[in-house]
Amino acid sequence: MSEIPAKATESEDPSEGARSRPADGLASAVGGALAADGVRSGDAMWQSSPPGSIYDYIKVASFSIGPDGLVNQWSLRAEHLFGVRADRAVGMDPIEAFIDPRHRERGMRKMAEILDGREWTGVVPFRMPNGAEGECGHEGLAEVYVMPTRTEEGERAAVCIVVDVRTLRSIETDLAASQAIFSQSPFGFLLIDPDLRVRRVNQRFASIFGGTPDDHRGKGVHDYLQRGEADRVAATLRRVLETGSSITDMHVTGFVPGSDERRHWSVNLYRVHSGSGRPIGIAWLGIDITARRAAAREAAAARRNLALLNEAGARIGNSLDLETTARQLLDVVVPGFCDLATVDLYQGLLAGDETPPGLADGSAELRRVAFASAVSDAPFAGAGVPVAVGAVHHYPFNSPCADALRTARPRTVPGEDGGLVQSTLAVPMVAHDTVVGLVQFARTKGSEPFGDRDRDLAVELAARAAVCIDNARLYRREHERALILQRSLLPPGDPEASGLDIACRYLPGSVNTGRPSEVGGDWFDVIELPGHRTALVVGDVMGRGLRAAVAMGELRTAVRTLAQLDLEPAEVLSQLDEIARGLGAPGGVQQATRAARRPREADLSEVYLATCVYAVYDSVTRRCTFANAGHLPPVLVEPGEAALMLDVPPGLPLGVGGEPFEEVEVELPEGALLALYTDGLVESRDHPLDEGLQAFVSALSDPTQPLEDVCDHVLNTLDTHHGEDDIALLMARVQGLPTESVGDWTLPREPRSVGRAREYARAQLLAWDLEPLVDTTELLVSELVTNALRYGEGEIRLRLLLDRTLVCEVWDSGLVQPRRRRARDTDEGGRGLQLVGLLSAAWGSRRTPRGKTVWFELPLPGGDTNLTDPAEALLSLF
Repeated sequence: MSEIPAKATESEDPSEGARSRPADGLASAVGGALAADGVRSGDAMWQSSPPGSIYDYIKVASFSIGPDGLVNQWSLRAEHLFGVRADRAVGMDPIEAFIDPRHRERGMRKMAEILDGREWTGVVPFRMPNGAEGECGHEGLAEVYVMPTRTEEGERAAVCIVVDVRTLRSIETDLAASQAIFSQSPFGFLLIDPDLRVRRVNQRFASIFGGTPDDHRGKGVHDYLQRGEADRVAATLRRVLETGSSITDMHVTGFVPGSDERRHWSVNLYRVHSGSGRPIGIAWLGIDITARRAAAREAAAARRNLALLNEAGARIGNSLDLETTARQLLDVVVPGFCDLATVDLYQGLLAGDETPPGLADGSAELRRVAFASAVSDAPFAGAGVPVAVGAVHHYPFNSPCADALRTARPRTVPGEDGGLVQSTLAVPMVAHDTVVGLVQFARTKGSEPFGDRDRDLAVELAARAAVCIDNARLYRREHERALILQRSLLPPGDPEASGLDIACRYLPGSVNTGRPSEVGGDWFDVIELPGHRTALVVGDVMGRGLRAAVAMGELRTAVRTLAQLDLEPAEVLSQLDEIARGLGAPGGVQQATRAARRPREADLSEVYLATCVYAVYDSVTRRCTFANAGHLPPVLVEPGEAALMLDVPPGLPLGVGGEPFEEVEVELPEGALLALYTDGLVESRDHPLDEGLQAFVSALSDPTQPLEDVCDHVLNTLDTHHGEDDIALLMARVQGLPTESVGDWTLPREPRSVGRAREYARAQLLAWDLEPLVDTTELLVSELVTNALRYGEGEIRLRLLLDRTLVCEVWDSGLVQPRRRRARDTDEGGRGLQLVGLLSAAWGSRRTPRGKTVWFELPLPGGDTNLTDPAEALLSLF
């Protein structure tokens, strides 16, 4: 309240009665305000205005002027308003002290009128006197109400009430701005009192919750929100009121009158203070974010779906196995997209059929290849009786799943009453316009139902998985065909060789890893040569797939053909090198040779490269000749010795050309173990070649075991060192031909040697208890020795070898190879070699370092091959 000087008395001016009426009106207004605050207007009681009244905001001061026109009393508020202390202000002339010199003359006239007893009200500009406590020379504008009074002595005086006009104008502006913001704000605006009751709301809030702004006065948060949410908001309001901490972006959920739609608001809360700093309530500023929340949910769903598709692209299709690809799909969607899921593939496609039977009506047999559940391994019963993984089943013709397969469109299957599943999406898996299976996505009760966006996502996921599954199916078909081709080109059964115990293994790369991989070009071969010799071959065509298998077959056929020509190992590899170079050229070897002389511009994918080791073992001498074309070295284990890798010079791989191959001859002890292998056995991505070779050599620590057991032991020991590539392993234990199974004689170059050769042969056969072969052998030995005498050179050597067959060899120093021809009826000669061909199981000739060898082979008595009667053979020549 404004301070009234104690010495002021009531005015005796005749107009005083008229001035008393406004005071009565003011009293009525105050009484009404008190009544509004709970004080009856008729009570003879005055209440002091509490802190936070209007006087805390406006600057009202009072002072009195004595009869001399000087200040004789100065209130505390006057000190605050004018910045002049009372001890200085008393005795000052207010006109001289506070009025600008330009207005002092007028001020003097007004002062004289006031002291004459006239009231005056007006707006007066003023300034702070120099030296005042405040800003020196500060100017202001004050509304002054001057009331004439009399002193105790009866002299005229005056009481002045002063209000700072600029403060009033500022308050008016602030009120207008506040009113504009409050009424025109697009946000809901509330003022809440300390009792958490609404004191005022704006029109925006009233338009949402109905009624006029006055209708909401006195309500609480429980009148707008449900109990749980209202309790939370009320607790927050109390905390703001107690601590003064503002709350930003508090999300409030509720309903508006006349709507069942759940609405969401973002609310900002802050405590409101009076001019004196006393908390008087809470301001609530709220904005409806329901649409924003819905858009955020849509955006979150879109991001989730995009992330799911990205994850599917990264995880699905890493394997070329059908079942693994199906499981990868379920690993992506459960539980991120659904709670349960299954994958069914057509049984016909799994079996390798191009088009599954019954595809048109959707009732063909399917196999369940994958199942996943996020609900404690609950069985999937969304479409009838549960089907176990691996079981073959079919859907009834009229079922939604069969319809999805038939139309290649997704179908929604509602859950059964009392069941776990709320709904199921049956989505056909379509790849290249072909339905390969069906995937079912199910959500349990209580989960969000499938929407259109979920349906589109399910179709996209199923399509991606279908393409991967179809690729895996096509790969499996090619892999199986290539594997069949490759196995058909490898030696059937267990190979047999003279003077060798043979064991071999071939493993495709997928056998040990459990993952399908392209078939490789690894091969091995055991080729019987004349004279109880054996060619051992192991090779590896670089590359994978059907092309590598076909190239391997061509090279293997070429090796067998060249081996039958009885060429030296180095010469065999040289010829193979030419053949390999011709495989990648349209014109064959000659075209490849011409291209080698020009800068290479051909596609490297058409270049066939291969490594190969070729060895020829002689069971009579137990000597083995090796030639290597870029392959890994053979491993030899002698009895009682540690395994070692033979130092065979590694030439260039087949198909490179330009360099000759070297030979190495090694004598193998009786009982020694020889191992030939491909790099898939000793090399992988995780293990370097040196480590694999060392492990292989260490695995051959006990070569005395049966050869089959040695092979199994090696593969089991090196199981962690291979798996990505094919494996070819060929092992041979040396069992040389016994001395008593060999007959060897040297014959002089004279006619008597023919008869002597027949005698040697007869005696040796009788010693071997092979009397049924004596006549035939004598006849054929006579023919070969006679030819050596007539067409050969140097001394003649006769050798008989007994093993699984009987072999006769005639050696001489001549280089001319015998050539079989058909003799005419009138010819006297030319029938010797024809007779040899008729009576023997096989015959031929080969070059030696010092000449040539002509040989024939006879089956032993008691075998499957019957002997030819020499008499009948002679008669057939004429």
